[in-house]
Amino acid sequence: MAATVAVALLVALAPEPTPTWSPEPTSPGQTALPAGPDAPAQTPLPGDTGGPRGSPGTALPPAGGAPFHVGEAAPPLRVPQLGGGTIDLAALRGRPVWVEFMASWCPSCRDEFPLMNGYAARYADEGLVVVAIDVREDEGRTAALVSQLAPAFPIGLDGSGEAAEAWAVAGLPTHFFIDASGIVRDGAIGGIGPDVMAAALERIMPGVTVTP
Repeated sequence: MAATVAVALLVALAPEPTPTWSPEPTSPGQTALPAGPDAPAQTPLPGDTGGPRGSPGTALPPAGGAPFHVGEAAPPLRVPQLGGGTIDLAALRGRPVWVEFMASWCPSCRDEFPLMNGYAARYADEGLVVVAIDVREDEGRTAALVSQLAPAFPIGLDGSGEAAEAWAVAGLPTHFFIDASGIVRDGAIGGIGPDVMAAALERIMPGVTVTP
């Protein structure tokens, strides 16, 4: 009888098993940001709780700030540029800037490049600068992507992923739209279409009608 009571007490006092987190599937058009070029697509970034990651055109709140830093000064961004030189967001103050964080293995990133090329060309006279930042890939992979897609805008290299983390990027592609005064006016995560792009660009180019 005593032995039976002791066993019952041990069972009652045993700690509940700790549930393990299983990543949620990404939204259509969005790929989770891996820790390295060969990491699984669902590897979370530091601070990622595994909750909803957003959807095309939907704001994803960074820790401790507004979604996509909207209404705030854009975080610093200074990375090497593919082919030489440096991309420095501070040097672009006074011009509207569209920053996309992307990678060669991201299908939506590839799909968006032709659209981004078109906007970059059509609104160059309005001062628009389009910049893509390749995240956590070596320069060879980035160069191969450029050879295939021939972007008409500069490509930055964020091999360590530090810039993406500083901007609270949780998935690729992620877009930030920054006005001439350096304030983020819009953002989107996941593959976005021309309508979303045009609406965001109008927010950073007041008085300009942007057609999809």
